[in-house]
Amino acid sequence: MRVTVIYTPPLARLIEQLQRLPSIGPKTAQRLALHILKRPEAEVQLLAQALIEAKQKVGLCQTCFHLSAESMCEICRNPHRQSDTLCVVADSRDVIALEKTREYGGKYHVLGGVISPLDGIGPEQLTVQALVQRVNQGTIKEVILALSPSVEGETTTLYVGKLLQPFTKVTRIAFGLPVGGDLEYADEVTLARALEGRRELG
Repeated sequence: MRVTVIYTPPLARLIEQLQRLPSIGPKTAQRLALHILKRPEAEVQLLAQALIEAKQKVGLCQTCFHLSAESMCEICRNPHRQSDTLCVVADSRDVIALEKTREYGGKYHVLGGVISPLDGIGPEQLTVQALVQRVNQGTIKEVILALSPSVEGETTTLYVGKLLQPFTKVTRIAFGLPVGGDLEYADEVTLARALEGRRELG
């Protein structure tokens, strides 16, 4: 006779919500839910407050579109960063990955994704126009395109590169990554070498 595990409703709801998170399957969601139930209530309250506070307060930097709780993110505000070098990435996860290499000292521009006609994402859905406006100001000496080597990433690299080449030097990072790989999953050494080995676009 097959036995079906029945969760009490509050626990079932918690497991269901945890399963909505990326890479969280039923078993992992169950394990996390049971772990949360074992923790002191004060600790669970802190977790809940942190989730709500992050959702309410974290938005996008008005300059580079990286995640920020203020109108300008910590990287854009940092006077020690090179303001004449701009690294263009798809999203904030790529900024975090590149920052872990400790090899890049310039600033960033987050596109908010890559061009993907099948998903209904064109340049208008990204921050491409804001990027062109930043570069058009004439203070940027080099734009580094650091987009993943997928078909969509390549399309975006070529499109953005053609828009920016009339204004400044445009390079793209070298890749020790398989085609279709994502920046966020690459190790720090591979990313550091990719930055060092960047080449001019076109």
